[in-house]
Parts: sequence; structure tokens; C-alpha cells
Amino acid sequence: MRDEFPTERWIAELATRQHGVVARRQLLEGGVSRSAIGRWIERGRLHPVYRGVYAVGHRVLGPHGRWMAAVLACGEGAVLSHGSAAAAWKIRGTGAAIIDLTVPGDGGRRVRGLRVHRDRLDPADVTTLGGSAVPITTPSRTLVDLAATLASPRQVERALDEAHALKLLDHRELTAAIGRAHRGARALTAVLAGHIPGTTRTRSGLEEAFVRLCRAHDLPQPLVNQKVGRMTVDFLWPDRRLVVETDGADYHDLPQLQERDRRRDALLTRWRYTVLRVPEDRLEREPDAVAADVRAALRG
Repeated sequence: MRDEFPTERWIAELATRQHGVVARRQLLEGGVSRSAIGRWIERGRLHPVYRGVYAVGHRVLGPHGRWMAAVLACGEGAVLSHGSAAAAWKIRGTGAAIIDLTVPGDGGRRVRGLRVHRDRLDPADVTTLGGSAVPITTPSRTLVDLAATLASPRQVERALDEAHALKLLDHRELTAAIGRAHRGARALTAVLAGHIPGTTRTRSGLEEAFVRLCRAHDLPQPLVNQKVGRMTVDFLWPDRRLVVETDGADYHDLPQLQERDRRRDALLTRWRYTVLRVPEDRLEREPDAVAADVRAALRG
């Protein structure tokens, strides 16, 4: 094998830097012959992932390897972007099997299993993922792209809050990215105008329903799933020292949960917080009364 593949060590090092994948063009540029590449494929040393992109040694790739393979498949200047970049930054989860990439101008090529976006990318909008070799849009540019593609402003707000919680959000960089972008800039600017950080990190449909109630009744937006001491409370108005906890439909069937929450509520009360509990059925049946209770508590 060494006579046949004198650059074997170089290929292994390249694959290690690129999360287990290499591109055919890289092998050719490194002096590997087409016939040698063909023999490695036949012998199971190279496994095609996309046209002209191979996994080295085995077929199993982690997320970074799949993302890197997609970037290599799309050619020079391609970067992970949109929903896939959001998943990589952990700004937004995705179950999408298709990987999103952006290529400059009219460059790149169509590749099965990949969604290719064509747009101008400023160098300031591109980085690498966590010090890895994967080229990716910055968190700020990713948020702009999401604003152009997500179905609702609420989804954009949630992505903003996740980026803020992960300490990925720099408002100066975000403003600059908005100014450079062709798509998504207007939509993201509109969301930012009314967005309060920390108000959208809901964990259930019940919490979403309570947020909608606050908006529908023009109540001040609470912080969502915030820490008070070592506890995480559902909704918090810190300046009014008000906590609202929403209780699901099965809450009354779980005595151990009720006892835990009684202890939590007593501790919050000692810390001079007012605690309101809103059962799911009451939120559904008496939204106006729930809103009135919250408004009264906010007035103190």
C-alpha cells in the first residue's frame, strides 16, 4: 500500500483535520493519481459520501463530518448556513435531513441531499465552527438568514433568545450583518424592534399559551424560564418580584410534585416574591380572569 499510496500519512492527517472526509480535488492536488483513488474506493478505504467527497476508512460520520462533507461537495467558498448553521450553533434545533449551505454568487453546484443558497457573503459573515475546519456563517449572519426563511416572527424571536442565552449574540455584529444582508434584514429588524431578550424560551405548549395571553392582554412581557436562586421559574417579572407558574393538566394527579412546589413557593415567598399558580384548565376557560389576576399582582 505504501508504494501505491505514498501520501497515505498526509491523507490521514487531512481527514483528521476535516472530521473524517476528503475531497477528490484535494487528493489530486496532493499528487494522488486517479487510479490510486479508484483502488482505494474498490478496497473500501474511501467511501463516497457525495460526488467527489469521501469518508476515509469507514462510513460512519458525526455531525461535523457530515457538515464538512457537504461543504466540500459544494466547492470553493461554500459554507454551512441557514437552518443547518443554526443547529450547529445550537441556536435552533432541526430534524431536517437536508443540509443548508450558501455559495457565493452563481457558484457551487446542485448536490442531492443538500439545499444550496446563492448569495454574496462578506468575509465578516463567515467563520469556522468552534475552531473546527467547518466553514459556517457567523451567529449574527445565521440569524439574518433565519429571519428570511422561518415561518413566523415568533420563531425568529426564539432563535434570538437562544443565541443570547448561549452568549453568541453581539448586537454590534448583528447590526453590521443586517446592513450587509440582501435577504432577511427587514424581517429581523422588525422582530428586534419589539423583542425583549429572555421572553421566548418556553419549554411547552402551556408556556406558549401563557405568553400569548400576556400579549393578547397587553401585559408586560415576562422573562421565561429564569433562575431565581437555584430554582428555575416559569415566568418572572423581576422588577415587580412576581413569579407565575403554569401547572399542566396532570398536576393534581401527582402529589409528590405538588409537595415539591409548595416548598418552592414557600421559599420564594420568604424571598419576598409573589407567586401565582395558573392551572392549564383555568388558562383555557378563563383567560380574561387570569390576565386580570396577573395585572393586579403586577400593580402590587
